[in-house]
Amino acid sequence: MLRIALTPGEPAGIGPDLCVLLAQRAHPFELVAIADPDLLDARARTLGLALEITEFNRTAARTPHTAGALPVAPVRLAAPVRCGHLAQVNAPYVLETLEQAARGCMSGEFDALVTGPVHKGIINEAGFAFSGHTEFLAELAHAPDPVMMLTTPGLRVALATTHLPLSEVSRSITRDGLVRVLRVLQRDLRARLGIVQPRILVCGLNPHAGEGGHLGREELEVIGPALDQARGEHIDVRGPLPADPLFTPKYLDQADAVLAMYHDQGLPVLKHMGFGRAVNITLGLPFIRTSVDHGTALELAGTGAIDFGSMESALQSAVDMATQARQRPA
Repeated sequence: MLRIALTPGEPAGIGPDLCVLLAQRAHPFELVAIADPDLLDARARTLGLALEITEFNRTAARTPHTAGALPVAPVRLAAPVRCGHLAQVNAPYVLETLEQAARGCMSGEFDALVTGPVHKGIINEAGFAFSGHTEFLAELAHAPDPVMMLTTPGLRVALATTHLPLSEVSRSITRDGLVRVLRVLQRDLRARLGIVQPRILVCGLNPHAGEGGHLGREELEVIGPALDQARGEHIDVRGPLPADPLFTPKYLDQADAVLAMYHDQGLPVLKHMGFGRAVNITLGLPFIRTSVDHGTALELAGTGAIDFGSMESALQSAVDMATQARQRPA
């Protein structure tokens, strides 16, 4: 039986609400929250929902999740939480929940990790260099080439660069880096999603994919040579293609994934197609990690006025990938 770890993320946001809502339904696998139990209890009471919290017993046999109950591996907050009000003092708590969950995945205690949204700003203001889940978990796992990919029905978009200022994107795209991303993307599309021969479309960086060098030379000098090398390694890639027509059925119907050069090149299209049910997946890790497609929504915390479709999708994706991993020959 699968055991899935949940981290609520920013305690003042909607992450705790999402965990409480997920716990209201029965599941044929075990859910374990890595969090402050008092936080989850308080949020459940704020939402007017019954929640029986028990301390996670690492030595007990795995059992299917019971509606209205939630085992919790306790990590204590430094200070009480007010919905919608950030507190720097609780930033270490957020990082500790992630670290414990990741180490549990690497030890085999958990089969996958589903994360709630974090607030990068407050973590950095508290003195911790934090650019996102992707990079933090990769550093913990000593995974040199993490790849951020979001999925929604009909579209998968991976990123060559993640959380960077736009002014730094061009110099961060290198031939070797792109080849490494494509290797990870092909490998995990096969291993995690069961796609035997992944077909990957690759965006150019510049308008019109550089217009033959008249609108930028990255396509000629970096991206094109990287794709040639990838093809030599039997990776099925097409591009570099102009990003504006690429996200149309003519192209997408022939592809299993798109590799965008930067965050806001590909993700606005994906979120337009499926916001609220899209899933963030970190490829290149030695364990399965999925997350929601949205932020902390501080103004909605504790109100009950949230849609938890993306969290449900993230959980189902984690379960599907963990099941796929179990079925794969050793």
